[in-house]
Amino acid sequence: MDLVVIEEIRQLKFRYLRTLDLKQWDAFAETFVPEATADYGDGLVFDDRDAIVAFMRESLGPQMITVHFCHHPEITLEPDGAEGVADRALGRWYLEDKVIMPEHRLILEGAAFYDDEYVRTPDGWRISRTGHRRTYEATMSMDGIEGYRLRIGTAYDEPG
Repeated sequence: MDLVVIEEIRQLKFRYLRTLDLKQWDAFAETFVPEATADYGDGLVFDDRDAIVAFMRESLGPQMITVHFCHHPEITLEPDGAEGVADRALGRWYLEDKVIMPEHRLILEGAAFYDDEYVRTPDGWRISRTGHRRTYEATMSMDGIEGYRLRIGTAYDEPG
């Protein structure tokens, strides 16, 4: 049973990343409980789901290209429900990300460690707290990379 729950939480984190990168804001919001909090460092602290989603929507507009990879999860279940069933969990993930900003001719690359808390809801697992601390962040000019070309793909629509 624990492995099933861990896989459900892994799927939730992957859905968070996919909907963030695809800018599917309604689906991104569904990965959180309404009272979720986030702390992405450098003063980027949010007190609820609406604030988290609004910040991402405003900061990562259609002109931004983002790529987020999370791996090496460490997920700990906290059995506090009926019959020792886990209703809460903690997760730590290694993040690697890239943000391409064509309007500013910049590329940002970085890494961080996410620390998350999850809760089981009637609709499945959701994020109740998230945040990360950067281990590094580097920016470079697109103009300074000889031969750099950027091709932006077409919009992705969810399959049927």
